[in-house]
Amino acid sequence: MRRSVLNFVLAIGFFAVAAGILVARGAPASSYESSIYLGTPQAMWVAIGFALAIAVGTVLSCRGSQQAAGIGLGATAMIAVVALPAIRNYRFSGMGDSLTHLGWVRDFVDGAMYPHELFYPGLHSIASVFHLVGGIPLERAVLLSVVFLFVPFVIFVPLVVRDMTGSAAAVGFAAIASWMILPINNVATHMGAHTNSNALFLVPVVIFAFVAYTRRRTDLETLPLGISPLGALIFLTGAGLLLVHPQQMVNVVVMLVAISAVQFLARRRYEDHPMSQHAPAYAHAFSLGGLFLVWAASNERFRDAFSGLIYGLFAADIGASSEVDQRGASLTEIGGSISELFVKMFLVSALVSLVVGLFILLTWVGRTRLDLETKSFVTYFVGALVPLTGMFLVYFIGTPTMAFRQVGFIFVLLTILSGIALAHGVGWLSGVITAPGANAVASLFLGACLVLALLTVFSTPYIYTPTQHVTDQQYSGYESSFEHGEETTPYAGFGFGVERYGHGVHGVERNVSATYSAGTEGVVDAEAFNEGNYTGAYHTDRYYFVVTQYDETRELEVYQGLHHDQAALEGIDSSDSANKFLSNDEYRLYAVHNASA
Repeated sequence: MRRSVLNFVLAIGFFAVAAGILVARGAPASSYESSIYLGTPQAMWVAIGFALAIAVGTVLSCRGSQQAAGIGLGATAMIAVVALPAIRNYRFSGMGDSLTHLGWVRDFVDGAMYPHELFYPGLHSIASVFHLVGGIPLERAVLLSVVFLFVPFVIFVPLVVRDMTGSAAAVGFAAIASWMILPINNVATHMGAHTNSNALFLVPVVIFAFVAYTRRRTDLETLPLGISPLGALIFLTGAGLLLVHPQQMVNVVVMLVAISAVQFLARRRYEDHPMSQHAPAYAHAFSLGGLFLVWAASNERFRDAFSGLIYGLFAADIGASSEVDQRGASLTEIGGSISELFVKMFLVSALVSLVVGLFILLTWVGRTRLDLETKSFVTYFVGALVPLTGMFLVYFIGTPTMAFRQVGFIFVLLTILSGIALAHGVGWLSGVITAPGANAVASLFLGACLVLALLTVFSTPYIYTPTQHVTDQQYSGYESSFEHGEETTPYAGFGFGVERYGHGVHGVERNVSATYSAGTEGVVDAEAFNEGNYTGAYHTDRYYFVVTQYDETRELEVYQGLHHDQAALEGIDSSDSANKFLSNDEYRLYAVHNASA
């Protein structure tokens, strides 16, 4: 294809992304959306799909500036997808931890807490700057901070592969793999204000600094005290990762320790191998590890998490096996299954893992054409996967949530390695058929993977979890409740606790003395509630009962009444023991009391 024609096609792709954004922006969410995919106009998805098709074709068939433009097009399309909650004017997106992070941002802005008092203030500081400098509402500032932290992922994954291999084909495949956003699994890593997940998108920046530092062959450019600028960059990017979330920084330290061990063994055995010539990572592993210990030593939150892990290792009823059994039984009751859910959520990840695994095996037996330099970097990351996988197994036994967070980090490395693996696989296939034919097969395979991966970027009923869309009416309902309700009366939710909303509305520090849940999980007892015993459904004779459109969608539509009966929810309106206190289209608050009192 002629350059002028290709440039025109790329321009159409960028125009399609811009048009899709305008369409989505012109159709803001007017009420709660159980699926952000169905709520977004189809025209937007057609535009994004069209742009990604152009990007995949360009990235695989072109080189140089045109390939770079194709990578830019695909990255822009994916950034637009990640930014959908902000583009479509969501009041906020994310419950649970996300609302707590919003509360910490509120604490920063109100002066109730300073950044150095929080264990990981990175996301919150960025959001505070957006709010204070740009005048952006706090909720939107947090949503934009999520997008801001995502951008480095789609930029630096292909840059890492370029520095590792120098292969344009591998760079292209790595870019496409990054658009699949494999570190997000919706079990313990999520697309939203979730700092552990947000930190994953910064890991390629640290890896890029490491690869660039390792490949240096001269010490002509040094900082004072003989410090290498690239070596300092590793430390600075690692420290930045620590501020977003320490767990991912610990994984980087483990990775650097494993790489240092590989380098040490290579230096003892070989004299002229590239590993022997690479700049060692010993100092960076030690300095970043020391920084983490200093940062974490005095933090109570870290000590509690570590104690919980140790307890989980020795508790018979805690661990991934127990949790899988419970969820499997629940899915069966609503017509699903663990195997079906696994296919929906992890099929693409499993395929990529299989490709990378075969590639590593063929590399070890000498059946790939990798040069020694590239093979060295592959060996580094494969060596790092050993202790990282061991950590996953420990977490799997002790704290399942931490285990799937670990999976997120592992898939950052697998995304990078998949670029090299796919490039060699397609290179082999082109020898069997033809280069255009191999590219066509690769385009179809990767296009299908992108579609499947896009379906699980956000939580939706497709994976039995409705979108965590916080609407204006829900948010204002909680605000009014907290403002006009009695401070001594606790709250109970319909399957989802109220305390997190207390964090988001008032801030976490102010919430310390509040009675949103009175020391419980903050939800009504389903069995008593279903029997119509509204007073006995909570541990006090008087409480506020909250139900939102999100709660009804999750409990009655997605979970199909597994825990709660619709008749019981409807019956509270006519109960003598409950009075409707506040109400709008998506939020209802009842004052529940003992009718005989």
